[in-house]
Amino acid sequence: MNFPSLSDISAAHARIQPFIHRTPILTSEAIDAIAGCSIYFKCENFQKVGAFKARGAANAVMKLSDAQRAKGVATHSSGNHAAALARAATVAGIPSYIVMPSNAPEIKKKAVKGYGGEIIECEPNLKARETSLEAVVARTGAAFIPPYDHLDVIEGQATCALEFIEDQSDLDILMAPVGGGGLLGGTALVAHYLNPQIEIIAGEPAGADDAYRSFHAGYIIPQTGPTTIADGLLTSLGALNFALIQAHVRDILLATDPQIIEAMRLVYERMKIIIEPSCAVPLAALLANKERFAGKKVGIILSGGNVDLGKLPF
Repeated sequence: MNFPSLSDISAAHARIQPFIHRTPILTSEAIDAIAGCSIYFKCENFQKVGAFKARGAANAVMKLSDAQRAKGVATHSSGNHAAALARAATVAGIPSYIVMPSNAPEIKKKAVKGYGGEIIECEPNLKARETSLEAVVARTGAAFIPPYDHLDVIEGQATCALEFIEDQSDLDILMAPVGGGGLLGGTALVAHYLNPQIEIIAGEPAGADDAYRSFHAGYIIPQTGPTTIADGLLTSLGALNFALIQAHVRDILLATDPQIIEAMRLVYERMKIIIEPSCAVPLAALLANKERFAGKKVGIILSGGNVDLGKLPF
């Protein structure tokens, strides 16, 4: 498999500049004292559409041919990729068709509509998502842009770690959450190119631990019946991303829902910023394994901030 090169990722970064923010890195002495290490938070919760997904969606849309663009884009997503693709399509002046499960958070449906996407609702299971998407593509001829298992999407997500390592080059460890694996795969790839000494460690919810189990088994174990507050990390690991994770990720650490909620609350209270539950998972995993990180310089990608404030878990 020909994964994106460093020059491919740099080209993607230049390509998506009009669509994204270069997000800041924040620190908190209070959280460092609790964690026993120095943490640098890359704030993708401040990104366009409130999540890192803006990067991959913009890159995938910009790489389409004129003929493909004319028919628009389609995907299935319960959340941030849906909004990101709808926004990228609208900015590019093309239609987007977004298949969303009926139980997707209302804030995320509202975002998709606000960015100009056409929502097609389906039953909340993978088979319904896939069959609904097939029908949409057959009807419209739209190009399918998957949420994570797609080279152009991975290449776009990798631009987050590219910025992170450029701005904070002395990290010992770099952490990201893992669901489908697009962010983690892209992050691992960039670190491999720029500084292979950086340990890449993922955080995953204990109630949706297919990446953890797959990583240790050496083959993909599909996600079945996940139960976690981290609604952005419910998907099964993508095959492309699994190959990158096997090659370049050092470890995957689990966090329980109470630990995730506690980490989320800590960021709200000490840093005064909004993050969603999925975003809190790497910090939760770090705090549950402090000895592993003692005295280190740790980068954490805060993946997104799209949370329904009427349903905060604290």
